[in-house]
Amino acid sequence: MTTSPTRTGCCVVGGGPAGLVLGLILARAGVRTTVLEKHADFLRDFRGDTVHASTLTLLDELGLGAQFAALPPRWVDKLAVQLDSGTYGVASLTRLPGRHQHIALVPQWDFLNVIADASQLEPGYELIMNAEVTDLRWEGQRISGVSYHRDGHSYQLEADLVVGCDGRSSVVRERAGLKARTFGVPMDVLWFRLPRRQRDPEGVVGRISRSNLLIMIDRGDYFQIGMVIRKGSLATLRDQGIEALRQRLRDALPWLGDRADLLTSFDDIRLLNVVLSRLPRWYRDGLLCIGDAAHAMSPVGGVGINLAVQDAVAAGRLLAPALRTGRVATASLRAVQRRRRLPTVLTQAFQRVAHRLVVATRIADDEVAPRPTTAPAPLSLMQRIPLLQAIPGYLLGIGLLPEHAPDFARPRASAQV
Repeated sequence: MTTSPTRTGCCVVGGGPAGLVLGLILARAGVRTTVLEKHADFLRDFRGDTVHASTLTLLDELGLGAQFAALPPRWVDKLAVQLDSGTYGVASLTRLPGRHQHIALVPQWDFLNVIADASQLEPGYELIMNAEVTDLRWEGQRISGVSYHRDGHSYQLEADLVVGCDGRSSVVRERAGLKARTFGVPMDVLWFRLPRRQRDPEGVVGRISRSNLLIMIDRGDYFQIGMVIRKGSLATLRDQGIEALRQRLRDALPWLGDRADLLTSFDDIRLLNVVLSRLPRWYRDGLLCIGDAAHAMSPVGGVGINLAVQDAVAAGRLLAPALRTGRVATASLRAVQRRRRLPTVLTQAFQRVAHRLVVATRIADDEVAPRPTTAPAPLSLMQRIPLLQAIPGYLLGIGLLPEHAPDFARPRASAQV
């Protein structure tokens, strides 16, 4: 059964960080806003769980800092890398400007629930779960809304603007005919959990060994571990068996001991198919894509969520005046891309360099034996002059173009859009 169309001001497709932050900002601007999320809840594991300092500042500006701090998160103010020759500091956030001189580690579903709970206090806001968008609606060459399925029924929603926040496999982007430019990547990532003990390393630690590259995220009583593998090599690893993977883990992290044996099969492991891509144009009449729908990021640096949230803040600030009138010109959509394009391009350029200089050299074929990892000159210099670690700390914690909540989105704001 298909229902008659309903109408909203802005239809946000996707209830991830970008979609929920945008929905909250627009709702506080007085824009009728509907967020469509295809899942029944936010409980999906192995999503990005880092909340960067610029996003923590944004939560304070939105009046949500106390709710977030009560979750509670784990705070990280330094990042290190373990090489075969020792452990080295890479980034320090202790000199960041502002109140937050750290990154927070928290399950993403908790972060999303804080935003969603605040949004549903706003008049004119609606979050619809289990709503899977299947197509776009058109008026001539203009996108005028979406079609979606929910509970076995088909619905139609008209909107002054549709915003695609539905990730790197965006249905909205595909239905709109927007084609992304894809950059080759040498890797995929296997994600899994192992117990953490009291004397284990704390925070976020990278491990670069002879032929392995791993990231360990301290989640209190367990580690969330990402193991980098060659692109498309999962089938080969399965053929070798789970014991070969466990041995690879023990070789890289001997202090884990018998905990590697807790990986009993590949059912305990999730594959992240790494993609690095970017839309040349993020919009067309009636539609804007932001976050991963506009630019899929590599996990290098863990900055994808931060960029998506910053996109949402910029979009909310720039588009709210037009949405209040019900007339959103393509020039307004173009302004969002212009605002966010440079930090996106520069971040992806950094990630591509990291792929080439670090990642590709550490995931060689078995018959190629890389040399033991030792600190390159820049990393050694950072140890002699710790102040230099503040530079990558700033890039990771704040980013290239941090965005701030507009006055109308802040609690008890009296400013008008």
